[in-house]
Amino acid sequence: MPIISSKYKAPLWIGGKHAQTIIPSLFRKVTGVHYLRERISTDDEDFLDLDWSRVDGKKLAIISHGLEGCTTQAYVLGMVKELNARGWDTLSWNLRGCGEELNHTVRFYNGGSTEDLDAVVTHACKTKKYKQICLLGFSLGGNISLKYLEDYKQDLPRQLTKACVFSVPCDLYACARSLSHGINRFYLNRFLNTLKEKMIRKAKIHPGLFSNVNFDKIQNFFDFDNLITAPLCGYRDASHYYLACSSKYSIPKIEVPTLIVNALNDPFLHPSCFPYEECHKSDDVFFENPYDGGHQGFIKDRVIGTYWSEERAIRFLEDGI
Repeated sequence: MPIISSKYKAPLWIGGKHAQTIIPSLFRKVTGVHYLRERISTDDEDFLDLDWSRVDGKKLAIISHGLEGCTTQAYVLGMVKELNARGWDTLSWNLRGCGEELNHTVRFYNGGSTEDLDAVVTHACKTKKYKQICLLGFSLGGNISLKYLEDYKQDLPRQLTKACVFSVPCDLYACARSLSHGINRFYLNRFLNTLKEKMIRKAKIHPGLFSNVNFDKIQNFFDFDNLITAPLCGYRDASHYYLACSSKYSIPKIEVPTLIVNALNDPFLHPSCFPYEECHKSDDVFFENPYDGGHQGFIKDRVIGTYWSEERAIRFLEDGI
Protein backbone atom coordinates (compact mmCIF):
# COMPACT_ATOMS: atom_id res chain seq x y z
CA MET A 1 0.00 0.00 0.00
CA PRO A 2 1.13 3.63 -0.45
CA ILE A 3 3.17 5.39 2.22
CA ILE A 4 0.98 7.94 4.03
CA SER A 5 2.21 11.50 4.32
CA SER A 6 1.62 12.36 7.96
CA LYS A 7 0.26 15.68 9.17
CA TYR A 8 1.38 15.16 12.77
CA LYS A 9 3.74 17.70 14.32
CA ALA A 10 4.81 17.68 17.95
CA PRO A 11 4.16 20.90 19.91
CA LEU A 12 7.18 23.19 19.82
CA TRP A 13 7.58 23.26 23.59
CA ILE A 14 8.48 19.59 23.92
CA GLY A 15 11.75 19.65 22.00
CA GLY A 16 13.40 16.73 20.19
CA LYS A 17 13.24 12.96 20.05
CA HIS A 18 14.44 12.19 23.57
CA ALA A 19 12.11 14.72 25.21
CA GLN A 20 9.23 13.42 23.10
CA THR A 21 10.03 9.89 24.33
CA ILE A 22 10.84 10.54 27.99
CA ILE A 23 8.37 13.26 29.04
CA PRO A 24 5.19 11.29 28.25
CA SER A 25 6.68 8.18 29.84
CA LEU A 26 7.52 9.93 33.10
CA PHE A 27 4.83 12.56 33.50
CA ARG A 28 1.65 11.49 31.73
CA LYS A 29 -1.16 10.50 34.08
CA VAL A 30 -4.43 8.97 32.86
CA THR A 31 -7.44 8.76 35.16
CA GLY A 32 -10.94 7.42 34.77
CA VAL A 33 -10.09 3.94 33.45
CA HIS A 34 -11.57 1.03 35.43
CA TYR A 35 -10.28 -2.47 34.71
CA LEU A 36 -11.85 -5.81 35.48
CA ARG A 37 -9.08 -8.41 35.83
CA GLU A 38 -9.46 -11.91 34.39
CA ARG A 39 -6.87 -14.68 34.41
CA ILE A 40 -6.86 -17.31 31.69
CA SER A 41 -4.79 -20.49 31.44
CA THR A 42 -2.44 -21.26 28.56
CA ASP A 43 -1.92 -24.63 26.89
CA ASP A 44 1.43 -25.06 28.64
CA GLU A 45 -0.12 -24.64 32.12
CA ASP A 46 0.87 -21.01 32.54
CA PHE A 47 -1.44 -18.00 32.78
CA LEU A 48 -2.16 -14.61 31.23
CA ASP A 49 -3.72 -11.69 33.10
CA LEU A 50 -6.27 -9.74 31.06
CA ASP A 51 -7.72 -6.34 31.93
CA TRP A 52 -11.15 -5.56 30.49
CA SER A 53 -12.63 -2.09 30.26
CA ARG A 54 -16.24 -2.49 29.18
CA VAL A 55 -18.78 0.13 28.15
CA ASP A 56 -21.26 -2.41 26.73
CA GLY A 57 -19.86 -1.93 23.24
CA LYS A 58 -20.23 -4.22 20.25
CA LYS A 59 -16.67 -3.51 19.11
CA LEU A 60 -13.55 -4.70 20.93
CA ALA A 61 -9.94 -3.47 20.77
CA ILE A 62 -7.27 -5.88 22.03
CA ILE A 63 -4.24 -3.90 23.20
CA SER A 64 -0.67 -5.24 23.47
CA HIS A 65 1.87 -3.21 25.45
CA GLY A 66 5.60 -2.80 24.81
CA LEU A 67 8.83 -4.22 26.21
CA GLU A 68 8.76 -4.40 30.02
CA GLY A 69 5.44 -2.59 30.07
CA CYS A 70 2.05 -3.66 31.39
CA THR A 71 -1.61 -2.75 31.08
CA THR A 72 -1.28 0.22 33.44
CA GLN A 73 1.19 2.12 31.26
CA ALA A 74 -0.07 5.61 30.43
CA TYR A 75 0.03 4.95 26.69
CA VAL A 76 -2.25 1.92 27.18
CA LEU A 77 -4.61 3.70 29.56
CA GLY A 78 -4.83 6.70 27.25
CA MET A 79 -5.86 4.50 24.34
CA VAL A 80 -8.38 2.64 26.53
CA LYS A 81 -9.95 5.88 27.74
CA GLU A 82 -10.41 7.28 24.23
CA LEU A 83 -11.77 4.02 22.85
CA ASN A 84 -14.23 3.68 25.71
CA ALA A 85 -15.43 7.23 25.03
CA ARG A 86 -16.18 6.16 21.44
CA GLY A 87 -18.18 3.13 22.54
CA TRP A 88 -15.45 0.48 22.24
CA ASP A 89 -14.80 -2.20 24.83
CA THR A 90 -11.12 -2.89 25.35
CA LEU A 91 -9.09 -5.90 26.42
CA SER A 92 -5.55 -5.02 27.48
CA TRP A 93 -3.37 -8.03 28.24
CA ASN A 94 -0.17 -8.40 30.20
CA LEU A 95 2.49 -10.24 28.26
CA ARG A 96 3.68 -13.37 30.03
CA GLY A 97 5.73 -12.31 33.04
CA CYS A 98 4.74 -8.64 32.86
CA GLY A 99 1.80 -8.52 35.24
CA GLU A 100 1.82 -8.19 38.99
CA GLU A 101 2.82 -11.85 39.37
CA LEU A 102 5.73 -13.59 37.66
CA ASN A 103 4.59 -16.33 35.30
CA HIS A 104 4.94 -19.98 36.29
CA THR A 105 6.89 -21.59 33.44
CA VAL A 106 10.57 -21.06 32.65
CA ARG A 107 9.77 -19.29 29.38
CA PHE A 108 8.62 -15.70 29.32
CA TYR A 109 7.41 -13.29 26.66
CA ASN A 110 9.44 -12.37 23.58
CA GLY A 111 8.98 -10.54 20.28
CA GLY A 112 7.34 -13.59 18.72
CA SER A 113 4.83 -14.50 21.45
CA THR A 114 2.00 -14.83 18.96
CA GLU A 115 0.59 -17.98 20.55
CA ASP A 116 -0.23 -15.95 23.66
CA LEU A 117 -1.92 -13.23 21.61
CA ASP A 118 -3.86 -15.97 19.81
CA ALA A 119 -5.03 -17.29 23.19
CA VAL A 120 -6.30 -13.81 24.07
CA VAL A 121 -8.07 -13.34 20.72
CA THR A 122 -9.62 -16.81 20.94
CA HIS A 123 -10.83 -16.12 24.48
CA ALA A 124 -12.40 -12.82 23.40
CA CYS A 125 -14.18 -14.52 20.51
CA LYS A 126 -15.72 -17.08 22.85
CA THR A 127 -17.78 -14.33 24.46
CA LYS A 128 -19.74 -14.18 21.16
CA LYS A 129 -20.46 -10.54 21.95
CA TYR A 130 -18.40 -8.60 19.45
CA LYS A 131 -19.19 -7.95 15.81
CA GLN A 132 -15.80 -6.34 15.27
CA ILE A 133 -12.42 -7.01 16.90
CA CYS A 134 -9.32 -4.95 16.19
CA LEU A 135 -5.71 -5.19 17.36
CA LEU A 136 -3.70 -2.31 18.78
CA GLY A 137 -0.01 -2.68 19.62
CA PHE A 138 2.79 -0.55 20.97
CA SER A 139 6.50 -1.15 20.33
CA LEU A 140 7.23 -4.86 20.98
CA GLY A 141 3.48 -5.45 21.32
CA GLY A 142 3.12 -3.99 17.85
CA ASN A 143 5.74 -6.41 16.54
CA ILE A 144 3.85 -9.32 18.11
CA SER A 145 0.58 -8.08 16.61
CA LEU A 146 2.01 -7.87 13.09
CA LYS A 147 3.64 -11.28 13.34
CA TYR A 148 0.41 -12.77 14.69
CA LEU A 149 -1.47 -11.58 11.60
CA GLU A 150 0.88 -13.64 9.46
CA ASP A 151 1.37 -16.64 11.76
CA TYR A 152 -2.39 -17.20 12.12
CA LYS A 153 -3.58 -15.79 8.80
CA GLN A 154 -5.34 -19.04 7.89
CA ASP A 155 -7.24 -19.16 11.20
CA LEU A 156 -8.04 -15.53 11.99
CA PRO A 157 -11.59 -15.03 13.27
CA ARG A 158 -13.92 -13.29 10.84
CA GLN A 159 -14.57 -10.60 13.49
CA LEU A 160 -10.94 -9.45 13.33
CA THR A 161 -11.12 -6.62 10.82
CA LYS A 162 -8.21 -4.19 11.40
CA ALA A 163 -4.97 -3.58 13.25
CA CYS A 164 -3.05 -0.44 14.17
CA VAL A 165 0.44 -0.38 15.69
CA PHE A 166 2.84 2.32 16.85
CA SER A 167 6.62 2.62 17.30
CA VAL A 168 7.27 -0.92 16.08
CA PRO A 169 10.80 -2.44 16.13
CA CYS A 170 10.13 -4.31 12.87
CA ASP A 171 13.78 -5.39 12.70
CA LEU A 172 14.75 -6.70 16.14
CA TYR A 173 18.41 -7.17 15.29
CA ALA A 174 18.77 -3.60 14.06
CA CYS A 175 16.97 -2.22 17.12
CA ALA A 176 19.18 -4.21 19.48
CA ARG A 177 22.18 -2.71 17.72
CA SER A 178 20.72 0.81 17.76
CA LEU A 179 20.10 0.69 21.51
CA SER A 180 23.66 -0.42 22.22
CA HIS A 181 25.33 2.87 21.36
CA GLY A 182 25.64 6.40 22.70
CA ILE A 183 22.84 8.02 24.66
CA ASN A 184 20.53 5.15 23.72
CA ARG A 185 22.27 3.08 26.36
CA PHE A 186 20.19 5.04 28.87
CA TYR A 187 17.11 3.25 27.54
CA LEU A 188 18.95 -0.04 27.17
CA ASN A 189 20.08 -0.07 30.78
CA ARG A 190 16.56 0.63 32.08
CA PHE A 191 15.25 -2.37 30.15
CA LEU A 192 18.14 -4.64 31.12
CA ASN A 193 17.84 -3.80 34.80
CA THR A 194 14.19 -4.90 34.99
CA LEU A 195 14.72 -7.92 32.73
CA LYS A 196 17.64 -9.20 34.79
CA GLU A 197 15.74 -8.60 38.01
CA LYS A 198 12.89 -10.76 36.67
CA MET A 199 15.27 -13.52 35.67
CA ILE A 200 16.87 -13.52 39.12
CA ARG A 201 13.38 -13.92 40.62
CA LYS A 202 12.62 -16.67 38.10
CA ALA A 203 15.78 -18.52 39.12
CA LYS A 204 14.49 -18.66 42.70
CA ILE A 205 11.36 -20.44 41.43
CA HIS A 206 13.37 -22.76 39.16
CA PRO A 207 16.65 -23.53 40.99
CA GLY A 208 19.63 -24.03 38.70
CA LEU A 209 17.94 -22.38 35.72
CA PHE A 210 20.70 -19.81 35.23
CA SER A 211 23.53 -21.54 37.04
CA ASN A 212 25.92 -20.89 34.14
CA VAL A 213 24.88 -17.26 33.55
CA ASN A 214 26.84 -14.33 34.97
CA PHE A 215 24.26 -11.54 34.94
CA ASP A 216 26.96 -8.90 35.53
CA LYS A 217 28.40 -9.68 32.09
CA ILE A 218 25.12 -9.02 30.27
CA GLN A 219 25.79 -5.60 28.77
CA ASN A 220 23.33 -5.40 25.86
CA PHE A 221 20.37 -7.12 24.24
CA PHE A 222 22.62 -9.45 22.26
CA ASP A 223 24.03 -10.82 25.49
CA PHE A 224 20.61 -11.11 27.12
CA ASP A 225 18.95 -12.74 24.13
CA ASN A 226 21.84 -15.17 23.57
CA LEU A 227 21.98 -16.28 27.19
CA ILE A 228 18.34 -15.92 28.28
CA THR A 229 15.71 -15.36 25.59
CA ALA A 230 16.93 -17.85 23.01
CA PRO A 231 17.41 -20.92 25.26
CA LEU A 232 14.26 -20.28 27.31
CA CYS A 233 12.03 -19.62 24.31
CA GLY A 234 13.26 -22.25 21.89
CA TYR A 235 15.67 -20.37 19.61
CA ARG A 236 19.23 -21.41 18.76
CA ASP A 237 20.74 -18.05 19.63
CA ALA A 238 20.01 -14.32 19.46
CA SER A 239 20.47 -14.19 15.69
CA HIS A 240 17.93 -16.97 15.19
CA TYR A 241 15.50 -15.21 17.54
CA TYR A 242 15.82 -11.87 15.73
CA LEU A 243 15.37 -13.45 12.32
CA ALA A 244 12.40 -15.59 13.37
CA CYS A 245 10.54 -12.84 15.20
CA SER A 246 11.14 -9.59 13.28
CA SER A 247 7.78 -8.50 11.90
CA LYS A 248 9.21 -6.82 8.79
CA TYR A 249 9.23 -10.25 7.15
CA SER A 250 5.54 -10.74 8.00
CA ILE A 251 4.26 -7.48 6.53
CA PRO A 252 3.98 -8.56 2.86
CA LYS A 253 1.92 -11.59 3.92
CA ILE A 254 -0.63 -9.75 6.09
CA GLU A 255 -4.18 -9.78 4.68
CA VAL A 256 -5.95 -7.66 7.32
CA PRO A 257 -6.13 -3.85 6.85
CA THR A 258 -3.30 -2.60 9.03
CA LEU A 259 -1.69 0.76 9.83
CA ILE A 260 1.90 1.03 11.06
CA VAL A 261 2.99 4.39 12.52
CA ASN A 262 6.71 4.87 13.22
CA ALA A 263 8.16 8.32 13.90
CA LEU A 264 11.28 9.17 11.93
CA ASN A 265 12.86 10.62 15.07
CA ASP A 266 12.20 7.52 17.20
CA PRO A 267 15.50 6.96 19.07
CA PHE A 268 14.83 3.23 19.40
CA LEU A 269 14.37 2.51 15.72
CA HIS A 270 17.04 1.77 13.13
CA PRO A 271 16.30 2.85 9.52
CA SER A 272 15.51 -0.78 8.67
CA CYS A 273 12.46 -0.49 10.96
CA PHE A 274 10.77 1.74 8.41
CA PRO A 275 9.22 -0.93 6.15
CA TYR A 276 8.73 1.05 2.93
CA GLU A 277 9.57 -1.82 0.61
CA GLU A 278 7.58 -4.39 2.58
CA CYS A 279 4.46 -2.19 2.62
CA HIS A 280 4.72 -1.54 -1.11
CA LYS A 281 4.49 -5.31 -1.56
CA SER A 282 1.30 -5.51 0.51
CA ASP A 283 -2.29 -4.83 -0.53
CA ASP A 284 -3.39 -4.34 3.08
CA VAL A 285 -0.65 -2.67 5.12
CA PHE A 286 -0.27 1.11 5.25
CA PHE A 287 2.78 2.88 6.66
CA GLU A 288 2.72 6.39 8.14
CA ASN A 289 5.98 8.03 9.15
CA PRO A 290 5.60 11.40 10.87
CA TYR A 291 8.90 13.09 11.63
CA ASP A 292 7.91 13.78 15.25
CA GLY A 293 6.70 11.47 18.00
CA GLY A 294 9.80 9.90 19.48
CA HIS A 295 9.11 6.43 20.85
CA GLN A 296 5.45 6.16 21.87
CA GLY A 297 5.24 9.93 22.36
CA PHE A 298 2.85 11.60 19.90
CA ILE A 299 1.72 14.37 22.26
CA LYS A 300 -1.05 16.49 20.79
CA ASP A 301 -1.11 19.61 22.98
CA ARG A 302 -0.31 18.76 26.59
CA VAL A 303 1.31 15.91 28.49
CA ILE A 304 -2.03 15.24 30.20
CA GLY A 305 -4.88 14.82 27.75
CA THR A 306 -5.67 13.06 24.49
CA TYR A 307 -2.69 12.14 22.30
CA TRP A 308 -2.53 12.28 18.52
CA SER A 309 -1.82 8.54 18.37
CA GLU A 310 -5.15 7.80 20.06
CA GLU A 311 -7.09 9.95 17.62
CA ARG A 312 -5.17 8.45 14.72
CA ALA A 313 -5.86 4.88 15.80
CA ILE A 314 -9.58 5.48 16.25
CA ARG A 315 -9.84 7.24 12.88
CA PHE A 316 -8.23 4.25 11.17
CA LEU A 317 -10.28 1.66 13.02
CA GLU A 318 -13.57 3.43 12.40
CA ASP A 319 -13.12 5.23 9.09
CA GLY A 320 -10.11 3.70 7.36
CA ILE A 321 -7.17 5.77 6.20
